[in-house]
Amino acid sequence: MKTIQWYPGHMAKTKRLIKEKLKYIDIVFELLDARAPYSSQNPMIREITKNKPRILLLNKADLADKHVTNDWLKHFREQNLTAMPINALESLPVEKIVAESKRLLKDVFDREQKRGRIARPIRAMILGIPNVGKSTLINQLVNKRVTKVGDVAGITKHLQVIRIHEDMELLDTPGILWPKFEDQEIAKKLVLIGSLKDSVVAMDEIVIYGFNLLIKYYKEAFENRYDFSVEGKEIIELFDSIGMRRGCLKKGGIVNYERVIDIFLHDFRNQQFGPLSLDRTDEYV
Repeated sequence: MKTIQWYPGHMAKTKRLIKEKLKYIDIVFELLDARAPYSSQNPMIREITKNKPRILLLNKADLADKHVTNDWLKHFREQNLTAMPINALESLPVEKIVAESKRLLKDVFDREQKRGRIARPIRAMILGIPNVGKSTLINQLVNKRVTKVGDVAGITKHLQVIRIHEDMELLDTPGILWPKFEDQEIAKKLVLIGSLKDSVVAMDEIVIYGFNLLIKYYKEAFENRYDFSVEGKEIIELFDSIGMRRGCLKKGGIVNYERVIDIFLHDFRNQQFGPLSLDRTDEYV
C-alpha cells in the first residue's frame, strides 16, 4: 500500500488561522472518535495548542466498545489529561464540560479577577480531524442547527464563533489532518470510520484490513452477520462466502468483489457488527 498523503490547501490555511486565533482562546476541546481514540488524534493539534488547557471529548461513544473506551479513559487520566465520552447525536453533558473547563482555568480567571477585569465567558476552540462529528456536536451544544452537517469528510470550511452557554463561547474550525501518515494502519482505520475519503486508497486493501480486525476482536459478530464460520478460510474465501450469501454474482456465478466491498463498508459504517473499537491501549501505549 502506498503512503497516504492528503493535505488539501484549506487545511494548511486552517492551521495558520488556528495559530492566529489561539491568543484569544482559553481552552481547547479536541474531539476524537471513541472507536479510534489514538488514530483520530492529530499530532499537529497537540503541537500548536501545547500551551493551552485541553479536554478530550470521545465522540460517538455509543458506537464504541465500552470496555475499550474505559481503558482509554483510564490511560488519559494517567497522563493527567481530562477526557470524557460523549454522543453528539444525543443530549450532551454541557454543564459537566463547562465545569471541567472552569476547573482547568481557575488560576487564569483568578488572576484576571485580581487585576480587576470584568467577568467574561470562557473562550473555547474545538478541533478535530474531519468527519469526527464537530458540526453535530456544536448543533447539540446550542440546541439548534447553526453549522452545516454532513457525512462527507472535511465539509466545514469556515471559522465561526458560537455562544453555547452563558459561561462559554466556542470558536469552531474546519477539521485538519496532518500532511503524511507515517503509520499506514492509522490511515486505514480513518478510512474505515469515514474520516479519510475512500478515493485516496484502494478499497480492497481497506476491506481486507477490516476483515482481519473484526475477526481478531469481534469474530462472533462477523460470523453472525454473514452466517458462516471463518475458521480455516483465506481472505479470498471470505470475499467468496459473503458474495455467495448476499447474491453478489456476475454471469456464470462469478462473485462480484466490488459489491462485496460495498456491502462490508456499508455494514461497518452502519453499526451492523454492534459497538466496536479499532484502537486498543495495549497497541499504542
